[in-house]
Amino acid sequence: MTHSHFIIHKPYGYLSQFIYELKRKKKLLGELHDFPQGTMAIGRLDEDSEGLLLLTTDGKMSEKVRSKKVDKEYYVQVDGVITQDAIEKMKMGVEIGFNGTKYITKPCQSFIVSEVPAFGERGKKIRDERHGPTSWASITVNEGKFRQVRKMTAAVGFPTLRLIRVRIGNVYLNDLQAGEVKEVMNFEL
Repeated sequence: MTHSHFIIHKPYGYLSQFIYELKRKKKLLGELHDFPQGTMAIGRLDEDSEGLLLLTTDGKMSEKVRSKKVDKEYYVQVDGVITQDAIEKMKMGVEIGFNGTKYITKPCQSFIVSEVPAFGERGKKIRDERHGPTSWASITVNEGKFRQVRKMTAAVGFPTLRLIRVRIGNVYLNDLQAGEVKEVMNFEL
């Protein structure tokens, strides 16, 4: 059987799924492209998160990508000017809440992003400069607890305002625009 694989730039405000059973109207991935039957998102990005999302019709590929062996890199815009001390704390692991219990995140890679990334405007305005400065950081994890990256930045005193996944393994977002879909032969992880 031949499988289909896609790289997409999930825009802000979309759910990482194709079916939503609740009554509220939500934007779903199927609105971005005519995907073949059986296409599934590999992992998730929250409705208010953006960036790289891989889709496939191959369940084995989905398991491989979601494994802890594959790094996921995020660029986060945070409230305030993030400090090197905060970066070092995240690198070592910070305590977050997960399913009602405390959890220490695994050590990760993190650094301050000195130039504002050229992602373009988000679908919904974040805020303006009157509310104080913002800054960007890169965080690379290979675990994916619910809203983990957002909880990590909040734990070190810099709440996330915008979160964009830029890399999964060796697959990069590069210059893919929000809402853009690219079919690929496979994922070179």
